[in-house]
Amino acid sequence: MKLTGFELRVIEMPLVSPFRTSFGVQTVREALIVRAVTDEAEGWGEGVAMNDPLYSSEYVEASVDVITRFLLPALAPVKDLHAGGVAPALAKFKGHRMSKAAVELAILDAELRATGVPLSRELGAVRDRVDCGVSVGIMDSIPELLDAVDGYLDEGYVRIKLKIEPGWDIDPVRAVRERFGDDVLLQVDANTAYHRGDARHLAKLDPFDLLLIEQPLDEEDLLGHAQLAKAITTPVCLDESIVSARAAADAIALGACSIVNIKPGRVGGYLEARRIHDVCVANDIPVWCGGMLETGIGRAANVALAALPGFTLPGDTSGSGRYYSRDITEPFVVEDGTLTVPTGPGIGVTPDADALDAVTVRTEWITF
Repeated sequence: MKLTGFELRVIEMPLVSPFRTSFGVQTVREALIVRAVTDEAEGWGEGVAMNDPLYSSEYVEASVDVITRFLLPALAPVKDLHAGGVAPALAKFKGHRMSKAAVELAILDAELRATGVPLSRELGAVRDRVDCGVSVGIMDSIPELLDAVDGYLDEGYVRIKLKIEPGWDIDPVRAVRERFGDDVLLQVDANTAYHRGDARHLAKLDPFDLLLIEQPLDEEDLLGHAQLAKAITTPVCLDESIVSARAAADAIALGACSIVNIKPGRVGGYLEARRIHDVCVANDIPVWCGGMLETGIGRAANVALAALPGFTLPGDTSGSGRYYSRDITEPFVVEDGTLTVPTGPGIGVTPDADALDAVTVRTEWITF
């Protein structure tokens, strides 16, 4: 293919309710939607960087800048452009994995639409439906938390993930276990909120039979995670620390985790996400697909990824209604605790023009 144009849209999507984690509260999801126009087809991608550099060093405005100033000029001269060549062509630019992932997905989507191949088939999916988990933010009170969890279980979600931080950890977990019992699949996510000295405190979570504790320590502290994994019985899962297949292999070798959360945006794209999956499968490490409050574009691609054989734990592949009253694609709806893997070419969904225009705050076109 030959890249002939590229569109960047900054959008603002109001959340159906505030979403609080250890690094702040979100009421609106600002995101970057991109469209690759080639001489064969068009493709869509989504940048998952947040509006502030809190989850990672990336943020939306920086993503727009690096894509327009560096990434696209590096791809424009490539005459025989294909998705597998995007990462090598952009490797000289350090970091900015979320930006690279958005560009790669748009080009991959265009390539697959041109050939009529679904993303799920391209990645190696083995299922046509995937189990759905839901991420529950930090609440103002335990009764509010219990009401929220009750609602999600009624909607059919098969796994509950509680966001935690110091001061909001043991008691909320205990309350959920006491209210809903031991049969509920339950895990917690700290988003790097703890330190090495908190091992004794985090061990208080062990009696609650959690699936895992996700990213308790700083993303660069692999040694600390390895030490923590020996000090507690709750399995340690890494998220922010896993930025590539090499990082995953190193973390596994160090004993820093026994489970991995794969977020395609965080690792530079769906092709690298598949490599991480393969590394984990080779080492008998279960994986699951994390979420970044994606619209239907990113959600469609995540569901396709979550259908690979190594994804044996329910991911953050929630329905559209978990976050948005109106998605920019046909909504993803949870049925019997699962979502259907799209079967159309590419990511299998296309944005609704009116819905997309309604949330767009800025558009930029680059032609080649």
